[in-house]
Amino acid sequence: MTAGGSSSIDLDALTSWHADWSGLRVAVLGLSATGFSVADTLAELGADVLVVSEAASADHERLIPVIGARLHLGPLAEVPDELVAFDPQLVIASPGFAPSHPLIRWTQERGVALWGDVEFAWRVRDKVLRADGTPADWALITGTNGKTTTTRMTATMLVEGGLRAAPCGNIGVPVLDAVRDPGGFDALVVELSSHQLWYLGLSAPAGQPVPHASVCLNLADDHLVWHGSAEAYRAAKAVVYRNTTTACVYNKADVATRRMVEDADVTEGARAIGFDLGVPGPSDLGVVDGFVVDRAFLEERRTSALEITTIEALAGRGLSAPHMVQNVLAAAAIARSLGVEPEAIRRALEGFRLDPHRIEVVAQAAGVTWIDDSKATNPHAAESSLRAFPGAVWIVGGDLKGVDVSELVGGAGATAHAAVVIGVDREPVVAAFRRHAPAVTVVEVVPGDTEDVMTRVVEIAAGIAEDGDTVLLAPAAASFDQFSSYEDRGRRFAEAVREWMSRGSAHDAGGPPRDER
Repeated sequence: MTAGGSSSIDLDALTSWHADWSGLRVAVLGLSATGFSVADTLAELGADVLVVSEAASADHERLIPVIGARLHLGPLAEVPDELVAFDPQLVIASPGFAPSHPLIRWTQERGVALWGDVEFAWRVRDKVLRADGTPADWALITGTNGKTTTTRMTATMLVEGGLRAAPCGNIGVPVLDAVRDPGGFDALVVELSSHQLWYLGLSAPAGQPVPHASVCLNLADDHLVWHGSAEAYRAAKAVVYRNTTTACVYNKADVATRRMVEDADVTEGARAIGFDLGVPGPSDLGVVDGFVVDRAFLEERRTSALEITTIEALAGRGLSAPHMVQNVLAAAAIARSLGVEPEAIRRALEGFRLDPHRIEVVAQAAGVTWIDDSKATNPHAAESSLRAFPGAVWIVGGDLKGVDVSELVGGAGATAHAAVVIGVDREPVVAAFRRHAPAVTVVEVVPGDTEDVMTRVVEIAAGIAEDGDTVLLAPAAASFDQFSSYEDRGRRFAEAVREWMSRGSAHDAGGPPRDER
């Protein structure tokens, strides 16, 4: 393959840290943590680098000239003249750049090679080798929900099993940073967003990862504006299974993930490993009489199973909700595929803690339990939370990202005690309740200052909640309409709950004013 531009280069030959990258003109789109890791790696390899971004942190802006790269900052609604004059032979885009972005369209129309950071990381994965002279194994994890928890959990299991392993990718640590870690790893557990997978779907064979194991945890509509359609979103997710050598792990309760495995172009000898909450078949992981068991990675799998843990033990770690048990099963399947024994997996789970804002109990007072699941940024995630806490006072809303919430509201949402609706897309949520769950009390919180939103939400929820109730923040929507992130949203919720508790009991707050109903 040759790159566009005034001169060409064989990009298929660039499949090693030790290949000749010097002088290659590369435009890096975006200057978040991912974009900086790409620019920094390219500069270390001797490439000629131009970073193009709408904005940058002060540290990144300062460091770009230090590493020997150039920087263009400014609006990107049109292709900057500086980028045209640079005439790149390769463009590496941060995952925030959608297929419809003007710079992506320009790149593809010119026939210039377009990579994501994960393809680049795979090509240079041999920078640090294991004792046997091979690069780290990769395990790829995606899904509409549960990616980060499963990625962390898998890495924890691998470490407990004696492997040097690191979670990276969409979880917050760029894959390139893990690849360049001088200590090296036996395995990288790579969380992949649908955006990163879309870019991998463009890659030539020379740049396609060949993972040891892969999983799509589940599939539901999300990021439809970015991808353009549900079909394009599904196609991106399915890329995770491509070239897998050992274990294609899939959710037996989610037909879409099984079909992805059936349709995937995998390495000969790769096995399909299913998981669900039922009794497992001889190539699956599942649950039998309260025991989490493995029937996939043992010689006598047709007649026997290996105990990993129990639902009771998971409950003690806050991991017994059905969707959390599914995450445990998926992580255990990947760990078992890499040789980790059940005893090590059990120990890892005993010490595992969920990240904040994932079905996190914020407080319990006046008979009411307050739960922060701000990470439930789409309907599929919110449905899991609602089914784990039926009858909750549900805090819902935000930026719906083009997704219809009618099915969620008419299903699990109809079991809610009441709904407190927030965010820029309140109208479709309220309308969905009106059509599909008219028996549910709905209170709409009009927009206000970010500092005031959660204070009002908590006051309203406290006035509705009764003894034994749960107040559940599971917005089914992105947070950027009113908050800086889902973490910021959850943090402000917890602060508002603590402030309310310091003022008195839930029933002191009174019901919602009539003009907010």
